[in-house]
Amino acid sequence: MRSRDAFTYGEVEGTRRADLLQRPPRGYRPIERRVRIGSGDAAFRAAGDATLRWGIQRRSGIRVAAPDRELATDDVVIMRIGLWPRDVPCRVAYVVEEQDVRGFAYGTLRGHPERGEEAFLVERDPDGSVWLRVRAFSRPASWILWLGYPAIRVMQWVYTERYLRALAAG
Repeated sequence: MRSRDAFTYGEVEGTRRADLLQRPPRGYRPIERRVRIGSGDAAFRAAGDATLRWGIQRRSGIRVAAPDRELATDDVVIMRIGLWPRDVPCRVAYVVEEQDVRGFAYGTLRGHPERGEEAFLVERDPDGSVWLRVRAFSRPASWILWLGYPAIRVMQWVYTERYLRALAAG
């Protein structure tokens, strides 16, 4: 897979939009969850470093084939999720490295069972508390997957919960 492979959805970087929950891309289901994972500079650095090395996904039980370095925009990654029998290809849509926010978003590529984007942002509030924010919008990639959409939504919920716990101890 090449880094220039096209995303399978139109609104690349849509997870940056402040109004994502109120006005998601047409036909997509949005989510946003935020959980406190610690406090202080050391917690922020550790969580940000883990996030930028696919630590959230790996700690959630997903196998990730990615470069052995901090990720960069346009990196292609292949994931294996649970019992899904195929590779799940994604490409990094953007990376955020700001004073109080670190993270990234990836978007789906051809062969992924869904279409959409998911962002993982480690945020530090003015009081020093450190949070993980997960934002996403998605829909099944094909009509046959729409038939299993209730099961896909349950799987999304399970993995989102795993993501939110992935950095709590680390």
